[in-house]
Amino acid sequence: MPLERRYWLLVGVMGIAVSSVLLLSSGPVMSDWRLPFIWLPGVLSEATDIQKTVLIDIRLPRLVLGLMVGAVLAQSGTAMQTLCRNPLADPGLIGISGGAAVFALAVIALGPEFGLQGQLWVSGAAFIGALLTTFVVYHLAGGRSGVHVATLLLAGVAINALAGSILGLLSYYANDDALRLMSFWQMGSLAGADWQQLPLGFLFMGVSCVALFIHRRAINTLLLGERQARYLGVNVGTLKRRIIFFVAFGVGGAVALTGMIGFIGLIIPHIARMLVGANVRWLMPVSMLFGAAILVLTDWLAKTLVAPAELPIGIITAAIGAPFFIYLLMKQRRRFYA
Repeated sequence: MPLERRYWLLVGVMGIAVSSVLLLSSGPVMSDWRLPFIWLPGVLSEATDIQKTVLIDIRLPRLVLGLMVGAVLAQSGTAMQTLCRNPLADPGLIGISGGAAVFALAVIALGPEFGLQGQLWVSGAAFIGALLTTFVVYHLAGGRSGVHVATLLLAGVAINALAGSILGLLSYYANDDALRLMSFWQMGSLAGADWQQLPLGFLFMGVSCVALFIHRRAINTLLLGERQARYLGVNVGTLKRRIIFFVAFGVGGAVALTGMIGFIGLIIPHIARMLVGANVRWLMPVSMLFGAAILVLTDWLAKTLVAPAELPIGIITAAIGAPFFIYLLMKQRRRFYA
């Protein structure tokens, strides 16, 4: 096992540890660096009930959700970029996030008229929307020879355009309160994390994480091309179907609980690829660790930059991710014209 790759795995673990301590120890209600170590004897022996409640019922589920969502989005981005053999691909490119947004915002805008109110309905609608969109895109791109990646991307572009049109229509009919909720949901946030909603979302995200990780060696063969992968004994058609649906499961569960958080699935695999190379057997675990650490760190920034208010986390990820994405494009352009 190369020492350098072990090193970056360790850096990812350390990043998770540091960002977790920052998130658990600070916030608009109270800030105390000893708070994450509240259970250790002598560290905070006189912890109040309020401190325990803030840590266990508010910040800890937020941390757990951030770690899982960051890992899932980064892992899904790695799988999609390898499947499409395109470094600019991400889960949103095939319309998963757009479909989830349409169903979730439809519940926010129109749900009160039909008695469908509350976070549970919004989350459920988002997950159903993600799966239905994936089903439609898959059947548009599927053929006798399997899934055509180029058609998959084109179908995703069409679905995203249609989703944008429907979202505009929903915004036109929504009242002021619904518009505010719709805007906040589209920018993403971990603020709604609680222990009651986590198990179901974790079921789908956990299935996605484990399944894609198990298939990482087979996914790695796609880097050689589909023909070479078949020569190595990989059933490429089945593998592509599994990648698409496991990505949909993971991203659907993530979007259902947090709203739309952009750039994690696009930028984190790029960073990991620069550090450990394109081998998916290493790229995927490093991406998952870095994705979890960076999303938690971003959530800490969202809570502290404008305290006691809180920024939507999607604003921070876009502000960080967009310049880095432009840098990658400029770097590729220089290589192309060199």
